[in-house]
Amino acid sequence: MLLALDTATPLVTVALHDGADVVVELTAERPMKHAEQLAPLIERALRETGLVRQDLTAVAVGVGPGPFTGLRVGLVTARTLGFALEVPVYGVCSLDVLAVEAVATRAVDRDFVVVTDARRKEVYLAAYDAEGVRLDGPVVGKPADLADDGPAVGPGVGLYPEAFPLQVGPTAPSAGWLARTVAEELAELRDPEPLYLRRPDAAIPHAPKRVS
Repeated sequence: MLLALDTATPLVTVALHDGADVVVELTAERPMKHAEQLAPLIERALRETGLVRQDLTAVAVGVGPGPFTGLRVGLVTARTLGFALEVPVYGVCSLDVLAVEAVATRAVDRDFVVVTDARRKEVYLAAYDAEGVRLDGPVVGKPADLADDGPAVGPGVGLYPEAFPLQVGPTAPSAGWLARTVAEELAELRDPEPLYLRRPDAAIPHAPKRVS
């Protein structure tokens, strides 16, 4: 049984895949509460399928790009479970998963971009061909600098319609599609390391200057 989880966006999402398909998928109701909601969602998914953690055989986790705090919650949880249960942990670029879903659901039939919110009035963006193969990115930047009038997928599109006027396909990450992506190897599998693209907001304070 494969557990998949993604915390790269404001909404936490969790799913279980039994080797044939997704058997349960849950998404948090409240945004920006990664630490409070991830563990309960995992326990609820297991409970609804009558499983326990020891039934897990692998863990899949979205590695971003995304904000530092949210990614850290998901990746630490995934790596801790993998270590405790002695099962492999697979990372996938969260934008790649949105691209896989867009192609599989036939939301796109030509080159397209995937866009998510990077905060600070910026977006994360990657470009893909009609088969979902990544052509460029991911990058982070101002919507106006990354504007594209072709098909655009993802939760960042609706935030900046003037930069991405043609919204199609999925508008939020799906742990179910993350699970399918890993189970069927539909995108590059990575080490479970965060894909930040920029430095975290928090910084270690400098030592105070000596008083002469």
